[in-house]
Amino acid sequence: MTFTIEIEQENDRRWIAEILELAGVLAYGRTQEEAIARAKALALRVLAERLEHGEDPATVTTIAFAAHYV
Repeated sequence: MTFTIEIEQENDRRWIAEILELAGVLAYGRTQEEAIARAKALALRVLAERLEHGEDPATVTTIAFAAHYV
């Protein structure tokens, strides 16, 4: 499973990173790298919760992230 990270800089100079395949998974950071790291961590938490509750266990065998700058 590969997740796409969309990255954009806001007007206030913060960066926002959003995992497109996981609704509502987005994070802010002072740098691109910080925003990406926070979004990845949040995505992994969401996936862990889904696995713990028996949701989509077969689809989560490999996880990869690909950043896409807007």
